[in-house]
Amino acid sequence: MQNQSLKTILVLISAGIALLISFCVMSFSNGTTSINLRVAGMVFLISFISSLLLLYFAHLIVFKKIDHLVATVKNFRSESERPQSLAETTNNELTKLNNEVLAWADDRKNEIERLKKLEVYRKEFLGNVSHELKTPIFNIQGYVLTLLDGGLEDETINRDYLARAEKSIDRMITIIDDLEAISQLETGELQIEPERFDIVALAKDVCEAQEMKATARGIILTLPDDSRQMFVYADRFRIRQVLVNLVVNSVKYGKEYGETRIRFYDAGEKISIEVADNGLGIAKEHLPRLFERFYRVDKSRSREMGGTGLGLAIVKHIIEGHNQTINVMSTEGVGTVFSFTLKKV
Repeated sequence: MQNQSLKTILVLISAGIALLISFCVMSFSNGTTSINLRVAGMVFLISFISSLLLLYFAHLIVFKKIDHLVATVKNFRSESERPQSLAETTNNELTKLNNEVLAWADDRKNEIERLKKLEVYRKEFLGNVSHELKTPIFNIQGYVLTLLDGGLEDETINRDYLARAEKSIDRMITIIDDLEAISQLETGELQIEPERFDIVALAKDVCEAQEMKATARGIILTLPDDSRQMFVYADRFRIRQVLVNLVVNSVKYGKEYGETRIRFYDAGEKISIEVADNGLGIAKEHLPRLFERFYRVDKSRSREMGGTGLGLAIVKHIIEGHNQTINVMSTEGVGTVFSFTLKKV
């Protein structure tokens, strides 16, 4: 349809040029009318054919260049950037070129914005890593210097300072181990090894292991009263990490004498697991960044509790490694609910 319209336009333009030339020839001719008409007819025919051929070849040359430009712009855009190119929806070469250039410019704009965000994230991440490691390093340095300055011979402090230095070393090791785990999960080096197991039994085991910590803060860990089994297909060790992290967080940062509840829901082909508490809750502005590395809602309190700030980032990577999702809902003064899904078997 587009090609037919183009041919019609070329014919009309050629006819217009031929008529104009014929009219000019007749105006300046001194012969008889019959001779003038014959001459004008020949001039019209020659002019029409010449103009049509000239315009046609000009069209081929110009639009061949345009097609080349369209192809060049397309090559700059990856397949992921253009799932359906706007240029492919039209047969008009100029429109194609315009659409491709606009789409390419939009891609570059989005890429620049993404790179700016990544740069901000990189700076924050490096700053956080530096800060997290600097604290235990300075602690160790202080303890060692005190011991070297004579504290080593003082039996009232030498063992105490060595024990404190060991705690700081353990904290550094924990941070490094967590960073290594995240890196391996992101690059795929840490493989998920799924198996069939009872998620309810695993949750009970986690609650029993964390019961002493919960009791120390007066927090009750509760599970559904019924003892029904719910089998999932996942990496048992990694999912245990997820549950431990969520339960420990709820105990650390929950309200004293509160409650942490683990609930299970049958969601068709999946099992949904919730870890909910009735603690202080999290402000809405913190929720989008909660799973970022080293992000802390209350930095001072988090460090007092001994967290590395990497736990939720690891949780997110583990769940995504299972091709599942994790979400968080929270209301200040009411509590927080973490929920994730696993494949049901």
